[in-house]
Amino acid sequence: MSFLTDALEGLAGLPQPAVLAVTGALTLAECTLGIGFLAPGESALLLASTTVTSVPRFLVMWLVVTVCAIAGDSIGYHLGRRYGDRLRDSRIIRKVGQQHWDKAGDLLRRRGAWAVFAARFMPVVRTLVPASAGASKLEYRRFLPASIAGATCWSALHIGIGATAGASAKYVESVFNGAMWIVLGLAVVAGVIVVLRRRRRTPELEEVG
Repeated sequence: MSFLTDALEGLAGLPQPAVLAVTGALTLAECTLGIGFLAPGESALLLASTTVTSVPRFLVMWLVVTVCAIAGDSIGYHLGRRYGDRLRDSRIIRKVGQQHWDKAGDLLRRRGAWAVFAARFMPVVRTLVPASAGASKLEYRRFLPASIAGATCWSALHIGIGATAGASAKYVESVFNGAMWIVLGLAVVAGVIVVLRRRRRTPELEEVG
């Protein structure tokens, strides 16, 4: 498993501003209308979060990712506000799946601004809800607080998962390496016992012969 921790340590060794810039850009793209299916924002965030080894790093990444997520939501909202339900027939929505657009609209009709918060944790639908909210004429003053709350909780959750996974990988490797030495030692002892028993049995067989 050393290759895993070597990779994580290599990632952690990159300049933190570069990690934040790439993570923020992919998060922005992931949260913008439909682009989340082309830009692996969530996966990139989990991977980048393995570099979080202190509270200050957590706070900085949390701030950057939250701001970028809110900005992506707002871009999607204003696109929906401008083009309305015509977006449903756009190439990118057809590629994602018009049924997901319909699901986002239905969720907004039933839950209003709460749908913006809840959709943040729903795969596929979350990248369409901001644009759908704009198309449905949900007021921006209601949309923005829900977007902020959702982005704040979503980013904290994923950064926490990524940071924990990175720490766990190193711990598992240390345990695994220790266990391997124990297994190796037991194998050597077992091998010695087998050899000694065979040597003891050989003279006995010769005497019987």
